[in-house]
Amino acid sequence: MARLALLLAALTAFAPSVPAAAAPGPAGSAPKPAARPTAAEARAFVARVNAELLRLQSRQQTAEWVKSTYITDDTEALAAWANEELMAFQTSAIRESLRFRGLALDPDTARMLMLLRVGPTLPAPADPRKRAELAAIAARLEGAYGKGKWCGADGKGPCRDLDQLSEVMSKSRSWDELLDAWTGWGTVARPMRGDYQRLVTLANEGARTIGFHDLGELWRSGFDMPPDAFVAETDRLWGQVQPLYQALHCYVRARLQQVYGADRVPDGKPIPAHLLGNMWAQQWGDLYPLVEPFPGVASLDVSAALERQKVDAVRMVKIGEGFYTSLGLPALPATFWQRSMLTKPRDREVVCHASAWSLDFRDDLRVKMCIRPTEEDLSTIHHELGHNYYQWAYKGLPTLYQNGANEGFHEAIGDAVALSVTPGYLARIGLLDAAPADERATVNFQMKMALDKVAFLPFGKLVDRWRWDVFSGRTPPSAYEAAWWKLRREVQGVDAPVARTEEDFDPGAKYHVAASVPYTRYFLAAIYQFQFHRAMCRAAGFQGPLYLCSVYGSKEAGRRLEAMLAMGQSRPWPEAMEALTGSRRADASALLEYFAPLRRWLDEQNRGRRCGW
Repeated sequence: MARLALLLAALTAFAPSVPAAAAPGPAGSAPKPAARPTAAEARAFVARVNAELLRLQSRQQTAEWVKSTYITDDTEALAAWANEELMAFQTSAIRESLRFRGLALDPDTARMLMLLRVGPTLPAPADPRKRAELAAIAARLEGAYGKGKWCGADGKGPCRDLDQLSEVMSKSRSWDELLDAWTGWGTVARPMRGDYQRLVTLANEGARTIGFHDLGELWRSGFDMPPDAFVAETDRLWGQVQPLYQALHCYVRARLQQVYGADRVPDGKPIPAHLLGNMWAQQWGDLYPLVEPFPGVASLDVSAALERQKVDAVRMVKIGEGFYTSLGLPALPATFWQRSMLTKPRDREVVCHASAWSLDFRDDLRVKMCIRPTEEDLSTIHHELGHNYYQWAYKGLPTLYQNGANEGFHEAIGDAVALSVTPGYLARIGLLDAAPADERATVNFQMKMALDKVAFLPFGKLVDRWRWDVFSGRTPPSAYEAAWWKLRREVQGVDAPVARTEEDFDPGAKYHVAASVPYTRYFLAAIYQFQFHRAMCRAAGFQGPLYLCSVYGSKEAGRRLEAMLAMGQSRPWPEAMEALTGSRRADASALLEYFAPLRRWLDEQNRGRRCGW
């Protein structure tokens, strides 16, 4: 997740449109009209904004880093103050920018003014007291998530944090143990509900001051297309991939029936959320031993290999860095290794949720992560380093351009590179035995991939659908929980394992809701990454099935990739897409091409089953 991109836009504020003040004249005379602004003044204004944003956002990044790696009431307050200072500047900047509406401007000035307007994640009201309140609430919600623990139904412990509860979710096959961990983490979010409701009120007020109906419309406006067109775009992409997801869901549900019984996992019904190996049932990779198509055919246990070889956190990151340098990209700066948080400290509370940072918008790149020797974390490292290399590639651009072409691009880069981490590559670096060519091994490998990549798609789509309805008022606070689980059932085919009430706040048990991070970016990234991968494979001259391609060592693929990264957000995203892929249109056909062998196998396995929910 692109921490820079998130914090770059986070907690900025805008003031309502006001007419330019009339110049005062002599006593008793009519005021003189203000001079009409010029294009030159607009260019100078944008230059000042870029310079001040660089200064304030670097300070904010530092405060946020300390808050996330050393959670206390004091560090939360420091981060809130830094955010409030940034808000105040943005309030003034937007107020002044309204003078330039309607002017004939050069493309760069016009684009930066547009990005200034659509950039905020949480626009605050103009009232300084409300601005301070919003900053404090945002810091408090993220802090509550990071400090969250489940101490048992009686509150007497032992207390377990998210990492420990997630360990249960990934490894246990006991219905009761899984249910305890799942419901326990849900209790962490209940106290957030009041703060979240107030945050929605304040952020909506801020969005309306800059001409948006609500915060959701603002979030949907940063994709170089009208907000309604963006909704249609996500629906179109989901329509392409939905049949593959439904086939995977049907197969996984049937295998879970064999473990837990048809009374607990019935045909034609959603799957209980606590059985899918992940706290949010968003990725199902830890179920692989239960659903492996051909048991024992080819060792794909990368986690076991990492533990067996005693691969530590630094070496895991070095593996990820090595892939990027093989494409011709530079080695990470020395300060990355000195300043990153790669393991969980023993002496303090931290936010372990993995994130990538650029504190100075130049070379101070960092990763914050509590790395474990697992295949999932190895993949996450490639993902986070993708953010860092993106940040580094566009560091020379004006501050307002230092972002991904759209939110999905930033998330897709590292995952596109990780698609080249094939069994053949893993064998090459000694983490797996020699890569087998057996068709059964191919299906096994694709199942392992699909449990993460394909299983994620509906969850990636529905998180913001829930928030868009909350922001618009279609879902009132009295229906937060009910609306969440209605979407989970309808879109994902997953349901709560126990009854939930409006005293619960399960959306807040997901980091991105607690931290107000837009989520549709991850849905887009899950599709873009395959389109990027196919383009890089073609650039590398690869001939063969897409799922076998690794661009490791291809300088041409790296050149094409870096050319797109260096564009940042300076051009509309279809132009950045075209720079790498040759197409201006997002397309899920590469994902379907990649998983074609698995889809054929799933259709055979599901023949005669009652699929759907």
